[in-house]
Amino acid sequence: MACSGPSVYIHGVSADEQRRLSALNDYINDACLREIAVAPGQRVLDVGCGLAQFTRAMARVVGPTGRVLGVEKDEAQLAEAQRQAAAAAEESLIELRAGDAATLPLSPAEWGSFDVAHARFILEHVGDPLSVVKQMVQAVRPGGRVVLADDDHDVLRLYPEPPGFSALWQAYMRTYDRLGNDAYVGRRLVSLLHQAGAKPLRNNWIFFGSCAGHAMFEPLVNNALGILRGAKETILRFNLYDPADFDTTLAHFEQWGKRPDAALWFSICWAEGKR
Repeated sequence: MACSGPSVYIHGVSADEQRRLSALNDYINDACLREIAVAPGQRVLDVGCGLAQFTRAMARVVGPTGRVLGVEKDEAQLAEAQRQAAAAAEESLIELRAGDAATLPLSPAEWGSFDVAHARFILEHVGDPLSVVKQMVQAVRPGGRVVLADDDHDVLRLYPEPPGFSALWQAYMRTYDRLGNDAYVGRRLVSLLHQAGAKPLRNNWIFFGSCAGHAMFEPLVNNALGILRGAKETILRFNLYDPADFDTTLAHFEQWGKRPDAALWFSICWAEGKR
């Protein structure tokens, strides 16, 4: 996913991380697609498109009379996005372009031409999210929409809470500011739209919590486990959690995922503005 400034993308781009992101896309893309409500013939810019699964989902809706351009900084993510598109025989649906979210690689004719500019799970990983949103506002036509979807990691709730999990999740969130990022950027989305010169229109949640007995529950537990395992080195490097307790806490969480009464709540923050 695209980054700018001194920030660092905490999750990395390993094969395991790419598999986690692919699975997460499978869980949330339908809900996000309903919320963004792109239409046939529209021109869409997907900023920090990652593996471009959602980029392709939007392209299927806008159809052959529309256009979807995905911008991604990381070469490994871009290569995997192209591989997945080719494997799905959908490489012709989208255009993928290397570039930074804060300095979008658009031609003079492309600025101010898009109907929709979208960014998901990007602003939490950049040092200056306002600069990204300003670029998105300039990329859409007058009256065009700017759609932001991102995390406020503090909204996660588990019940009954497994031993040590709250402290470990707090440690994970603290890695964000250590890396120049913002674990709470989701609560700022409307403000960022306003500061960037867009007129905020609405905000919402994209809920993807679950509970024991539901088909999505185990994959969501595995997603959280993947996040924390991937962040272990960073958490311990900044002395944010006792190394002797890390694996024990993860084991408690993994065991919690097998409880018949376990429940998990989490939502993506979602906001839309108009140029």
